[in-house]
Amino acid sequence: MRRSGGSPHEMKPQPTPPPWGHPETLACRRLVELALAEDIGPAGDRTSLALIDSEAEATAAFVARRAGVVAGLPAVELVCLAVDPKLILSPRVADGTLLRRGMILATLSGPLRSILKAERTALNFLQHLSGIATLTRRFVRRTQGTQARIYDTRKTLPGWRVLQKYAVRMGGGYNHRMSLSEGILIKDNHLAALGGQVQRAIELAQRYSGNVELPVEIEVENWEQFEQALAARPDIIMLDNMSVPWIRRAVRRRQQAAPQVQLEASGGITLTTVREIARTGVDRISVGALTHSAPALDIALDYNSSP
Repeated sequence: MRRSGGSPHEMKPQPTPPPWGHPETLACRRLVELALAEDIGPAGDRTSLALIDSEAEATAAFVARRAGVVAGLPAVELVCLAVDPKLILSPRVADGTLLRRGMILATLSGPLRSILKAERTALNFLQHLSGIATLTRRFVRRTQGTQARIYDTRKTLPGWRVLQKYAVRMGGGYNHRMSLSEGILIKDNHLAALGGQVQRAIELAQRYSGNVELPVEIEVENWEQFEQALAARPDIIMLDNMSVPWIRRAVRRRQQAAPQVQLEASGGITLTTVREIARTGVDRISVGALTHSAPALDIALDYNSSP
């Protein structure tokens, strides 16, 4: 992807994140089918069948037990509809909303047996995705006042990538490529296969006919590779596991030689270190922990008396 004019690495206003759409719905339906099959089992909810009258109706509320950011309410609706079309979910907030402890996210009403059948699967989706959104928001807040943006990675649970990356957006983060087909990232093993030829790797990627309009990024691990990459002018250079002084030096060198090239810091970045890294002047910070290590947000389903 070629750029011209201006200073593309300068921070721009954050656009409205893409909402839940068809890709998220499609991915979620597949997961819901698997999740309900494993949770309900072949004989159904034996406990509820034994204890709950088939005509019983109830209302329940999804309640935040801790402060955080909500993500996944559309997934909850898909779970409930798959269990029983008579279930009615009424959201009180939208995905991306900052939650206070005790806040009601949504209410669920309908047959009590169906509510009980949907409960665990609905909470699994909601707690997991809200946990990702919450952790992402914490990283984003640590970078406020800098030009750095927080990005996710492909370190996602198999089958969950579309939804996990959606949750990152709800937390104020940005999505790295969704799949291998959506961007060029030249990593150490690619370079090894080319005998370490950094510039040749970038040139091959830029010239390949299938890569038109795709950003070309390369991961570097030392100063020699960085200088070679900078000379070839990729769109992005990823600084892998570099120290803060090293990153500052790379930012200064980028400003001198190729200000149109973006720099991305990556590798073991935590909430403790992200602020100092963001203040070096890098444009992007990628954090695998957003999706592979986010703790679930504590959300409960509390029952009201039957209507």
